[in-house]
Amino acid sequence: MRPNYFDDDVAATYDDGAADMFTADMLTATVDFLADLAGDGSALELGIGTGRVAVPLHQRGVAVHGIELSEAMVAQLRAKPDAAGIDVTVGDFATVRAPGSYRLAYLVFNTIMNLTTQDEQVACFVNVADQLEPGGVFVIEVSVPQLRMLPPGQTIHPFTVESDYVGFDEYDVTTQGLVSHHYQFGKDRQLSIPFRYVWPAELDLMARIAGMTLRERWGDWDRTRFTADSTKHVSVWQKSG
Repeated sequence: MRPNYFDDDVAATYDDGAADMFTADMLTATVDFLADLAGDGSALELGIGTGRVAVPLHQRGVAVHGIELSEAMVAQLRAKPDAAGIDVTVGDFATVRAPGSYRLAYLVFNTIMNLTTQDEQVACFVNVADQLEPGGVFVIEVSVPQLRMLPPGQTIHPFTVESDYVGFDEYDVTTQGLVSHHYQFGKDRQLSIPFRYVWPAELDLMARIAGMTLRERWGDWDRTRFTADSTKHVSVWQKSG
């Protein structure tokens, strides 16, 4: 099983550290997009975490089931009063199956990159396809690799530099590896999490291997057009049926 980097300490403060993801505009656009695709069917969230998206989607009337590796994150989700009725299967979302089948499966906020090998990412697509209804869809929100920000020979890109916190990404372009480093000076805490960045066209090929085809791709949840300058994309692949 993959290492769990989201232990009790991380889970306890995860929602606070991700405050920008909880803005009303962000959540409304995300939930509108996903609810439209789910229709009257059910949804499966891979890496459900503390339920940032699952809870408001559930409140919109969509039956949501989750898969999550970190039991500490699941405990945070289950402590939320509005999370009643959201079931979670604990395990690695690249391989673990949830009960039933789903109209919609989704991965948000770069979580596909928590799978740190290409084989694991392909396995995730295959696993999702096996759990989708015919005609069901798989949605991924993930950043576009920002290699243009690295001058020749440089491997470090700082994304936040503040008096009490520094965050930077360390790239290995030979393996598509990325380690995200976080240093909180006031709390004397350091966290380094490995990822594997992945290109949009590479994801399309993974989907084809799993029997899915690209249906749409946007620059954000509000269906902003995806362009060469987009820093992330929200992509939808559909299972044949």
